[in-house]
Amino acid sequence: MKTKYFLTLAVAATAFLGGCKKSFLETQPTSFITPEQLANDAKMDPKLLNGTISGLYSTMFNTGVGGTTGHDDFGQKGIDIYTDMIESDMVLAGVTYGWYSNLARLVATTNYVTNEVYIPFRYYYRQIFGANSIIDILGGNNAAVTGNNAYVMGQAKAMRAYGYFYLTQLYAKEYGDGSAKILPIYRTTRADSSNAPKSTAADVYNLMIQDLTQAISLLNGFTRSSKDQVDANVAKGLLCYVLAARGTPADWAQVVTLTDQLNTAYAKTPRAILSYDGTNLNTAGFNKVTTPSWMWGVDLTLSQGLNLVSWWGQIDQFTYSYTWAGDPKTIDLGLYNSIRNDDVRKTQFAAPTATYKLQPINKFYAPARTSGGTRYVETDYVYMRSDEFYLLNAEAKARTGQEGAARTQLSNFLADRITDVSYINTLSGAALLNEIYLQTRIELWGEGKAYLAMKRNKATITRGTNHLFEAGKSFAYNDDKLTFAIPQQEVLNNPNLNK
Repeated sequence: MKTKYFLTLAVAATAFLGGCKKSFLETQPTSFITPEQLANDAKMDPKLLNGTISGLYSTMFNTGVGGTTGHDDFGQKGIDIYTDMIESDMVLAGVTYGWYSNLARLVATTNYVTNEVYIPFRYYYRQIFGANSIIDILGGNNAAVTGNNAYVMGQAKAMRAYGYFYLTQLYAKEYGDGSAKILPIYRTTRADSSNAPKSTAADVYNLMIQDLTQAISLLNGFTRSSKDQVDANVAKGLLCYVLAARGTPADWAQVVTLTDQLNTAYAKTPRAILSYDGTNLNTAGFNKVTTPSWMWGVDLTLSQGLNLVSWWGQIDQFTYSYTWAGDPKTIDLGLYNSIRNDDVRKTQFAAPTATYKLQPINKFYAPARTSGGTRYVETDYVYMRSDEFYLLNAEAKARTGQEGAARTQLSNFLADRITDVSYINTLSGAALLNEIYLQTRIELWGEGKAYLAMKRNKATITRGTNHLFEAGKSFAYNDDKLTFAIPQQEVLNNPNLNK
């Protein structure tokens, strides 16, 4: 039976996550309960803190959390579409309604007045502000916390790092030497902390690593009640991504250790789940949060009220969606052609000449499988799954000189996906890293992870011939068109931004 959210107490948290006048991060919305008031109430009833953290998680899937009424504004999964589309493995194959057309043209990211650059910026800083509110309630960044308060603090620090990580990926071209000023840092909701100047990449990464390291420790022993919550393993997964993005030799060595731990904790997604074959409806498909390999996701229910404005409402042929109505989202033809014919993951997509050509109809689908038939969404969202860290483990081992171990890891991972994996034994150096990168793009298509892999691999993308815009053209990972501009609202309303 699907779990339901009871967010009566989270109304206060929603206040923390909203209320923007002259800044994204207005620190004392006057019409709502304050962190100080909630802190006093929480002393009498510690369960209030569970309500505030639930409000933070609900922001990940609610509509309008990026500050607009757009049908592309629905939290983390909306931004996953953004990144998959500008990275170009996801193709906008129709423009009947126009959503994502400026992203597909690669003209939205460099224009600081567009909603496309505003939505992620506001969403992630909204998450950061909510996390800071909870941390402040608990006594601040250096507070000594125990018991349930330690678990809440750990989740808040992990969520703050989550927000900053995606901001670094979207709004900075690369880590570089760490000296470039990229983003404002906010560690508290105090009024005197508003309108901060940009901090260096090194400072932002150090904060994320500190937060996640502390979160892993604080969450030791925490057993979550649902997969939408961050636990120690999710925090480890986030830390892996941060370290890999910075990419020093010591970072990659730590990624090996962390992903070894995660590979022990979680099995990979088995072959039977990867693709619907006409007989395995109840087991296949990426639509159930109960899937054992899903580390972080949300159990969506009808009570949450999602329909057209949702990830499923943009992607799925079997949901009442823009894809069904004329704006399909498909796999890049070049990437599709790179999938071996003996690879079961090729069957996730309709063939180029078939009905629904190149759509992911056997990977992502509402279980009823009626074209346009599911109106109200209760098909679940995945944020993180174990397979990411099997592949990242292979990448980390290759980057730390353990090529034999990397080949073994990759071969074992692909053994139930590809019939003959013997070709991996011949790979080394750049060819091995390129194969791991390719398999990451194939495995995680449509899940918002290819953009992150492109950034850390410093890759160049080439669009396939089925793109409506810029077909056949190549773009380096640090091209201006693949990085988001700081939005106009922040530039105008934060006088200290570039100090």
